[in-house]
Amino acid sequence: MPTISVNRDLLHEWLGKKYSEEEFDELCFEYGLELDEVTSVKEQIQKEQGDAKAEGASDDIIYKIDVPANRYDLLCMEGLVRGLKVFLKQIEPPRYVCSSPPDLIKMNQSHATLEVRAEVVAAVLRNISFTQERYESFIDLQDKLHQNIGRKRSLVSIGTHDLDTIQGPFLYDARKPTDIKFKALGQTKEYTAVELMELYSKESHLKSYLPIIRDKPVYPIIYDSNGVVLSMPPIINGEHSKITLNTKNIFIEITATDLTKAKITLDTIVAMYSEYCDKPFIIEPVEITRPDGKKLITPELKYRKETVSAEYINNKIGIKQSAEQHADSLTRMCLKSKVLPENGKIEVEIPPTRSDIMHACDIMEDCAVAYGFNNIAFTFPKSVTIGAQFKLNKLTDLLRIDMAAAGFTEGLSFALCSKDDVGRKLRDGVKDIHPVHISNPKTLEFQVTRTSLLPGLLKTAASNRNMPLPMKLFEIQDIIFKDSTADTGSRNRRHLAAIYYNKTPGFEVIHGLLDRIMQLLDIKPSDDLGPDKYKIQAAENSAFFPGRCADVMINGKFVGKMGVLHPEVITNFELVYPASALDLDLQYFLT
Repeated sequence: MPTISVNRDLLHEWLGKKYSEEEFDELCFEYGLELDEVTSVKEQIQKEQGDAKAEGASDDIIYKIDVPANRYDLLCMEGLVRGLKVFLKQIEPPRYVCSSPPDLIKMNQSHATLEVRAEVVAAVLRNISFTQERYESFIDLQDKLHQNIGRKRSLVSIGTHDLDTIQGPFLYDARKPTDIKFKALGQTKEYTAVELMELYSKESHLKSYLPIIRDKPVYPIIYDSNGVVLSMPPIINGEHSKITLNTKNIFIEITATDLTKAKITLDTIVAMYSEYCDKPFIIEPVEITRPDGKKLITPELKYRKETVSAEYINNKIGIKQSAEQHADSLTRMCLKSKVLPENGKIEVEIPPTRSDIMHACDIMEDCAVAYGFNNIAFTFPKSVTIGAQFKLNKLTDLLRIDMAAAGFTEGLSFALCSKDDVGRKLRDGVKDIHPVHISNPKTLEFQVTRTSLLPGLLKTAASNRNMPLPMKLFEIQDIIFKDSTADTGSRNRRHLAAIYYNKTPGFEVIHGLLDRIMQLLDIKPSDDLGPDKYKIQAAENSAFFPGRCADVMINGKFVGKMGVLHPEVITNFELVYPASALDLDLQYFLT
């Protein structure tokens, strides 16, 4: 959940009432928020930058409030105060409207942008009045949206500009880094895009965004009609068009990889700060000419209507309220509602700021928040149910205890590993074992999902080479395979694996462990393959020493393997002594 920091005194001033900490905490809870921490400006600076930086800092009280991740309209003071005032019935939900100027400001999008950042939207806020607090809130909301819906600018990036310093129509283009040159925000001279990437590689605030476009053949760039650079998204804006406290007209451009997210971000920003325009909540649209020649006018500020029955809401929450009461509750949540006379259903108007409302269940959830979760009466379920542990987990927990009693130490390894771990190091081909591949792995250690627990145990042994021998390790966890018949395209199987690492292979130790596990599962050894009987039979496996490998068979079905690991496997995992291993499919025992 994102956290916003608000000045307590300023919050009280905007709300028109002074709340004690307990009262405000209760108000947040009633509205579905949480007052996470109460601190001060000085304490915050001390924590983030040290005592030296905190000298002379203000002692103003700061409230840190946890906000639901999908409530983008609550990520700033303006949205928070507006939402609470509507909830307390102090004001009506505002109506956001696009103006109709005689000449729309235009932006042209070139075909080259499709290679790097394919979507752009824009809007204008006219005759806005900034104070220091409003300006800081405006900048802070952009940062919150970048981190949240924008996923650290990788999906959405925002540029805001003083419209009086630039001239439309604007051009959203993509050019080679060497062909881009401008004075970036906060700089005193012009740099090429290549030089800027080098400059910002040492800048803590911006260096994390550079990989988004650094390796692209072209970089996105926005120009005005005079060739002035507005921004190079998603990295930096231009110095020429920066906004200040004296800015009156703001041009907002948003580039993105997803048009829906771009529209949601734009709707959120203009809805929050159009309150400060001389005509509150009136936003001037911009006409975008897309590469295919189609026109797109943004923001759209769409209102849509949904209908829901009081019966549905009551049944889901477990309360008894009339349709009129639910309509009133939804209006308090900024979802203007009324009861339809023809069928008694509730018509709910979804404003452009509530992109989180997608289904009837979302409307029901807002009803529950407005009603108050603490006000919902405790009731016994109408159907009789008996809770029970999942059988596979119960078996797993019981086996863990007995494995430890047998002298084995439990390991816990990552579900992700490298291709080499499950392939080459086990003397196997990755294609033959069908692992699930990670599309964009951050490191070479996390390329695929594990298809065996043995690599994790062998790496654990390698990391503990200095421990006394023998080393007896086990792990009971899931392995993952591709499965085209499953909804997710993959399936999990619970496995048990164990290794015995010593100066001698210790095959008899692993064999004894298998016998103990089968004894616990009440499965008897036998050369016959009758019911509840097991046997081991000679087999060949690339990970095991030839002639020292066996398959574990139950009722004629393969359920695992055991044996002495191949010397190459030992060497590949940087071990020096021989080892024996056991690998069992536990889920078989529950079928």
